[in-house]
Parts: sequence; structure tokens; C-alpha cells
Amino acid sequence: MEQPFLPILLGSDMNAYGMARAFYEAYGLKPLILGRSHLTATQDSRILHFQAIANLNQQEVFVPALEKIAKQYPDKKLLLLACGDDYAKLIIKNKQELEKYFTVPYIDESLMDQILLKENFYKMCEKYNFKYPGTTTVTAENHHEFTPPFEYPIILKASNSVAYWACSFPGKKKVFVAHDEAEKTAILKAIYSSSYQDTMIVQEFIPGDDSYMRVLNAYVGKDGKVKLMCLGNPILEEHSPDGIGSYAAIITTYDEKLMDKVRHFLEDIGYTGFANFDMKYDARDGEYKLFEINLRNGRSSYFVTAAGYNLMKYVADDRMLNIKQELTYANNKHLWMIIPKGVLFKYASNEKMKIEAKSLIRQGKWTNSLFYKEDMNLKRWVKITLNNLNYYRKYKKYFNKKGLEE
Repeated sequence: MEQPFLPILLGSDMNAYGMARAFYEAYGLKPLILGRSHLTATQDSRILHFQAIANLNQQEVFVPALEKIAKQYPDKKLLLLACGDDYAKLIIKNKQELEKYFTVPYIDESLMDQILLKENFYKMCEKYNFKYPGTTTVTAENHHEFTPPFEYPIILKASNSVAYWACSFPGKKKVFVAHDEAEKTAILKAIYSSSYQDTMIVQEFIPGDDSYMRVLNAYVGKDGKVKLMCLGNPILEEHSPDGIGSYAAIITTYDEKLMDKVRHFLEDIGYTGFANFDMKYDARDGEYKLFEINLRNGRSSYFVTAAGYNLMKYVADDRMLNIKQELTYANNKHLWMIIPKGVLFKYASNEKMKIEAKSLIRQGKWTNSLFYKEDMNLKRWVKITLNNLNYYRKYKKYFNKKGLEE
């Protein structure tokens, strides 16, 4: 069958597989996936094509490599999508060049700088009345004498995620929790002894286990109007050092007031394409505290497609097929997970949500995005099953009931 267009996805992780699966389910087409290395999620699959490109996340390699790919498909309409932050930023930075070859459903660099630079982001939060955790910054220059302006425990994370990704030091984690002064000092010393010399964000810790988190995925059409919003309530996050903050199981939920507020914000700032919001419900004042906005669909965003709202169909119908779309607020209950059920029910602490998850499993309303029966062969089944079972070991090693990382 002749494909009407070709999606080109940058990254080869679980998000890339979920996106490829969504395209395959919607149109029966196989995206081309480009990545620096071939990760388990996208290996041995017949619903996608993979091509490795060394150092694809580096500016000097990025545009020439993509131009070369585009020239292999001179008569195809090409849709370019990022599966991770570094690729999203590179696409936005090079948008004018890339638009000669690809449909690029992303915002411009000037808007990216307003949203991504934390200092600007919090100004936007103030303007649109989004609450956010108490936040300050610390630098390589002042970290020796730094005292946080709020109570411990505190969260520490890099302001420049691309530079942080590139550095290495013993005990590195995506996000740190410091429970006291001594721990804070040791963490900052370790970070600033590495190649990372940029700002660190310091935030107050909002109480509550993983189920207090919320994740919202949105798609804004080329006309600047929101077409789809879907809100997820995580039951459990990953707890390994490189996985902290990534969701492992989510149940779709609904909050019209919150969706209206986010929709107004996105439309007002002139946003287009995918957006992904991470926030946490603060029981102390009954408000959602916004952590960040990602300029792409979230790593766990297949939960939207699994609930019956194919996220990739929104971007492709809008940008490639010019099909008119109305606004939809997702309202189907569905359980999405990437961990075994045994891990979910052992480590999740919200009893009410565990009951709901069991009920959804009984009704067949649950999905693991990597286990797709249309795309199963022995080799793939063995790899993803072993990968899945590995979660038992990871949670046993890293999970700590207090909801804080050790």
C-alpha cells in the first residue's frame, strides 16, 4: 500500500514506539525512526523502519543528516516529530532550514525561550495564574554559601537538561531530593565537580506519593486552536536514578476547569503542536502546582491513544491530510502501564486507584504500549518480556515508601 505521507520520528525509546504504534493503528503506515542507538523498545519491530545516525543530537550533524534523509524521499510528504527534549529543541532551533523539506509542527525559537528558560516560565505562570512549587536557583559560583528559602526536603534538578544529560559523576540522578543541609551540600558538590556548570533549579518538595501527580497532553492545531486534551493521573512513577519522574502507570482522568485554563493559556501565547504538562496536586492548599511544560508529547503519551484518542492521528489529520478537527476533552477511563501488574500492585500506595486499576484490567481497558499483538515475534517478545521483568529488580532496589528517593 502506498503511504500518503511518511512520519519521521527522532529517538528510539518507548515514546518512539508508542508514536509508531499510533501511526500504524491509524493509517497502517510504518514511520522511519532515526536515533543514535537502537533501544529495546523499537527493536525487532515490523511496524517501523529504523536507521542509526551517530551524534544526531549534535547541531553540526543534525541538519545535514536530516537533509540527506529528506532527499531519499523526493516525492513524499514528510512529517518530522521529536520523541525527546533534545530533538525537540534542535527541530525548533533549525525550523526554518528544516521546513524546506519537512512539515514541522513546532513553535518558533522565541516562544521556546519564554517557555523553557525557567525564570521566564515562572513569569508566564504568574500571568496566567498557574501555581508552581516554591522555586529558586543556585549556580556554580554561589553553591558553597547557598541556603534554600524553604523547608527541607528540597528537590534539585538541572536548568539546562541537554548539558546535564551530557555530564557524568558518581551517583548522578535525573532529580535529587535533599532531606537536610548536609545532603544538599554533598549533591551540589558532586554536580559542580562535573562538566555541568549551568544553573540548578531548587524547589520545595510537595507532599504526596506518585498518585498526586497529573500529566496533561495537548495538541494545538495549525490554526492555533486546541484540538485535543487528555489528562492522566499517574499511579506509579519509575524510581531508578535515570527514570525518576517518568510515569510507569497512568489512569486517564478528567478535570474540565483545569483543561479550560490550560487551553486558554496555549491559545493565548500562540502555541502550536504537542504540549505536555507535569504538575502535582498540593493537598495543603487544594491547588495543582505546575512543574514544567515540554514542547512535545510526553514519554508516556501513548496513554492518550490507548484511551481511544489517537494522538498521532491529530497531528497527521491536521498537518498532512487537512482534515478539520473540533475540540475534544478526553473522557474515557483507561489504564496504561509499562510495568508488570505485580509491580504496580506491590508498589503503588493509593488504595483507591489500585481498586480502579484492577477493575479496568478486568474490563479489558488496559494497555502496555510495548506489547502490541500485531507486532509480535519471538525475538521481540523475549526482549520486551525480559525488559518488563527487570522492573521487579529495579523497584526492589530503588523504591522507598516515603515517596522520596534514597
